[in-house]
Amino acid sequence: MTHSGNPIIRHLFTADPTALVFKDRVYLYTGHDEAPAGTEAYVMNDWRCFSSADLLHWKEHAHVLKATDFKWASGGAYATSIIRHNDHFYWYVAVNHKTIEGSAIGVAVSDAPDGKFHDALNGALITRDMLPPTDNEKINLDPSVIIDDDGTGYIFWGNKICHYAKLRNDLLGLSSEIQQLDLPGFEEGAHIHKKNGWYYLSYGYGMPEKVAYAMSRSIHGPWQFKGILNELAGNCATNRPCIVDFKGRSYFFYHNGGLKNGGSHRRSVCADDLFYNEDGTMRRIIMTSEGVIV
Repeated sequence: MTHSGNPIIRHLFTADPTALVFKDRVYLYTGHDEAPAGTEAYVMNDWRCFSSADLLHWKEHAHVLKATDFKWASGGAYATSIIRHNDHFYWYVAVNHKTIEGSAIGVAVSDAPDGKFHDALNGALITRDMLPPTDNEKINLDPSVIIDDDGTGYIFWGNKICHYAKLRNDLLGLSSEIQQLDLPGFEEGAHIHKKNGWYYLSYGYGMPEKVAYAMSRSIHGPWQFKGILNELAGNCATNRPCIVDFKGRSYFFYHNGGLKNGGSHRRSVCADDLFYNEDGTMRRIIMTSEGVIV
């Protein structure tokens, strides 16, 4: 038996994982914390991509996407979500908008999982002025996208309030009104996935953030709150879950402050096993320094 070790990426600071499986490899996409040691502020300019066939050895794919590749963005490479659809890879990202105050969500596209990605819209998909008036400049954070069994896409996102909407068939626009979900303790970091007929919505709960989750038989709810999935992750105030099935097992990706000089603004992506109970609920994650066993 071999342990992957946590954090799984150890040569730079990474955060806010999203992942997909393609051709027997896991492609892991992360934020990149660049705050100097001793500086307590988010400094995030680009995203990184890594892939692995065994969750032990990770290959880095350089220069896939940065915040200013979106010409309408001023920076701020926040959390993201990536999906594959019709042989294209759609990468939904949160950034700061240049001309519309606050955070916004854009989408980049590529023919390959390791890029290079380009702005699919030459404009934002979701901006603050599309929502009810709010003084929360970070309302449009942390997108998560799912393609349902009938081919319909949905996007979930938010800070303090969780929003969701149906996507157009081309995944490049909204085709429904934006709805709000009432989730206990919702802070940010939404992640949507489906397994065995259940929809699971995991998210950052409270501050500092644990990860909680809700379940539903319908993408439109009602959502049943199921409690805590992951406890506080080390010396880090935030968390962002990602759940992936790979080679017959389920894995939970998250971040902590586990590297030397790490912390809330110098985070590191980790992975541990995830298990389901017979009734479909998920067992609490056991965070380990050993990581997954392969």
